[in-house]
Amino acid sequence: MGHITRWQSGTAVFLALGIASGAVAPMIAPAPAAAQNVSFSDVSSAYWASDFIRALASRDIIAGFPDGTFRPNDPVTRAQFAAMVRKAFPKSRIRNAINFVDVPSNYWAFTAIQEAYTTGFLAGYPGNVFNPNQNIPRVQVLVSLANGLNYTASGSVSNVLGIYDDASGIPDYARSSVAAATERRIVVNYPSLDMLNPNRNATRAEVAAFIYQALVSSGQAQAINSPYIVGQPPAQAQTVIPSGTTIPVKYTKDKILVTKDETAPLTLTVDQNIVDRQGNVLIPANSEIVGELRPSNGGSQFVAQELVLTDGSRLAINASSAVITETETIRKGASVGDLLEGAALGSAAAAAVAAVTGDRAIATEEVLGGTAIGTLIGLFLGRDRIDLIVVNPDTDLDLRLNSDLRLPNK
Repeated sequence: MGHITRWQSGTAVFLALGIASGAVAPMIAPAPAAAQNVSFSDVSSAYWASDFIRALASRDIIAGFPDGTFRPNDPVTRAQFAAMVRKAFPKSRIRNAINFVDVPSNYWAFTAIQEAYTTGFLAGYPGNVFNPNQNIPRVQVLVSLANGLNYTASGSVSNVLGIYDDASGIPDYARSSVAAATERRIVVNYPSLDMLNPNRNATRAEVAAFIYQALVSSGQAQAINSPYIVGQPPAQAQTVIPSGTTIPVKYTKDKILVTKDETAPLTLTVDQNIVDRQGNVLIPANSEIVGELRPSNGGSQFVAQELVLTDGSRLAINASSAVITETETIRKGASVGDLLEGAALGSAAAAAVAAVTGDRAIATEEVLGGTAIGTLIGLFLGRDRIDLIVVNPDTDLDLRLNSDLRLPNK
């Protein structure tokens, strides 16, 4: 266990991300000239596999779906895994291709399957069957990566696998390969390090984590700090900012208007240094807190998701503001200029103002991200008035930690 310091607050066998028959296929993007910052609407920065997913997406090894999602909990088929292996690990063939009876030459993943087979990552079943649409279990992903990268266990297989409480469920054929993958820190177990769940279908998020760790193990990627990597070195000593601590924040606008039912993304700025008893700065002023305003108990509440320190470090954070219930009534014929002076609006609030006042000329820079205004205006047409939640950043948005915030010591 690392040393913990408490403080008081101060001021100053297969891969590619899954296309089951009839499902919407992930988008295939052209190879980027340089790494891109990729995000998906259903993979928040606090999601356990977000760093693995973003890293692979930035390398064009994986991609999302046309609707902007990644669907991290969907299963992965053998054909999809083959396509990802092909992109992640280009290598020379070690055996001749064979014709799988269930993979015709016009099949979308024909080439990827052939290459995954000839390079040693994948094999078929008796009778030259590949089963391309079969979902791949976690154990087969690990066997595939270990075999394709020619990894063998250096220690006692039984001793290595003893870290897993469910090691007895690992098939005999896979034990040596899983031990090799474990030694190379390819295995990522969420939420429990000691549960491998070998025979459960691998999810898109899990496959992304396994592949990224395989890239790290072969010197092709930088290590990611995750508490779910099996065999990772002991955690660094940490400083703990305790639950209940208040973090003062500020925002660039004088007020924020949202409807009672909308969720609006919002990034706040830490207003003052957060320091320990010795005056050491733990959270510098001007660090950013990324989150969103959400409906809560008839009002609106800011819920923090990620802390971005001034050095660029990112940490998941569990914090929230008080619930804001103060309202402002917008009436037909009101002056939009006066109303919006110094204000930011959620998309729904902007649509409501435009519909009630009849003034559609709301500057896009005043609107927080989310659904386009035009698609929402129809919800408010015909109304003579609308009550909006009004948030005063100077008094309403200071945050309270809902759980301990652990900062790695530097």
